[in-house]
Amino acid sequence: MPDVLVPGATPVDYPLADKIPEQIIGPDSSLDGLTIVVTGLGVSGYPMAVHLAERGAHVICVDGDTQIDRSEHETILRVFDVDIRRGPEHVTELPTASDGSLPDLVCTSQGWRPDQPLLVDAQAKGVPVIGEVELAWRVRGTNAAPWLVITGTNGKTTATSMLASMFRAAGVNAVACGNIGSPLLEAVLDPAAEVLAIELASFQLHWQFSMCAHSAAVLNLAPDHVDWHGSYENYVADKARVYSNVMKACVYNREDLATRKLVEDAEVVAGARAVGFGLGVPGPGEFGLVEDILVDRAFAPNRYSSALELASLDDVAKAAGTTSAPDHYVMNALAAAALARSIDLPPVAVRDGLRSFAPGDHRMRVVRTLDDITWVNDSKATNPHAASAALGSFDPIVWIAGGLPKGADYHDIVEGFKDRLRSVVVIGEDDSALSSALEASHVDTIRIEPGPRVMERAVNAARELAQPGDTVLLSPAAASMDQFTNYIERGDAFEQAVSEL
Repeated sequence: MPDVLVPGATPVDYPLADKIPEQIIGPDSSLDGLTIVVTGLGVSGYPMAVHLAERGAHVICVDGDTQIDRSEHETILRVFDVDIRRGPEHVTELPTASDGSLPDLVCTSQGWRPDQPLLVDAQAKGVPVIGEVELAWRVRGTNAAPWLVITGTNGKTTATSMLASMFRAAGVNAVACGNIGSPLLEAVLDPAAEVLAIELASFQLHWQFSMCAHSAAVLNLAPDHVDWHGSYENYVADKARVYSNVMKACVYNREDLATRKLVEDAEVVAGARAVGFGLGVPGPGEFGLVEDILVDRAFAPNRYSSALELASLDDVAKAAGTTSAPDHYVMNALAAAALARSIDLPPVAVRDGLRSFAPGDHRMRVVRTLDDITWVNDSKATNPHAASAALGSFDPIVWIAGGLPKGADYHDIVEGFKDRLRSVVVIGEDDSALSSALEASHVDTIRIEPGPRVMERAVNAARELAQPGDTVLLSPAAASMDQFTNYIERGDAFEQAVSEL
């Protein structure tokens, strides 16, 4: 791949872009006279509704769910005269203002699928739909903090957190935001933010059209969220949006040819560079390993003849909390380092950032060791690709798996790791895809029926199955929303049950 990219063939195009009200640009302009619909009262919908209402827009906030307690959010929104409409009857079509007029804009939460009737109706009636990322990009105003954006099927949170840690090691106020940490809309309005380390999911990228990241990375690609996107091809196309209009560097996984293809097709700002990363010795324009040293041959002064030392595998092992550096942690560290170096962060800050990094909760966290059995919480593994990292790290394993499959296929992961599996404890209301794969590979399985205390029952079953020297691994390879609010609640339930053994 050429070092410097030329404009590609797949710019983000949105037919209704010219109908997005210009008044939303900047954080201070008045939105008086605009009617804006916000979908959802949760993590992304609530800050959007507050921001728009504070600026004078007439905001209609709709949410089909009536079970989740949103009373705190509702109380604050009513201070700003937000029209709150909850219940399934409010999300079947585009709501109108009290005078019957159409709204000027819809700002949708990331959880809302593109085929949701309200969103389909809006676009059919010529009302533009944007998400939090597009809104944040337009309202960022004088905040010149560069956007360093990370996406991919797996590793996003770890790599984004590593990136923020590297900047903090240099005394730079980096804010981890987007799909982790602060909501993106709040981060762009923070005048103290010097760098934004942004994790974006494919859902968030789907509804953005004009973001110009300083640099962006796609860590890897594997089938995920097919139910939301409609197909794997649509999922990949939404991931590709992260590279559109990149100004400095498109960072890609040279061991994942699909990410390279996204860079080759990207519509970038003239002069942006392609920067690969991988576990082998890097060529010019790449990041990689020379023996046990992580090196930069992309932003080093003499990249065609030498490499710049960044950190060691021991530093990555320290970041992972393990005795040796797992490959997926090395890859995340290299991607984060590439983004950090794209704005000239000193090499020593990459090393120090890794040394001070602490793994996030619910990702390969050792909860306790009891009777020579190790209990590991990897609840954040919400798809087979993510669970593969944990399954490859332990042997033998009693695997607690299952949940909302999101259209995933489990045959490859089960067949690939069946020799490590002593037994599998299956949770999840729909276990057909996972159970079919386990049966085909002749893996011993016990099924936990859905219902109260499902995780407690799964943990007790795993204890009966495990033998000294085993690892009991919660790495569900599925989403959590069939039985839990999110993967955090699922992981917390596991740790609570393990603590009570």
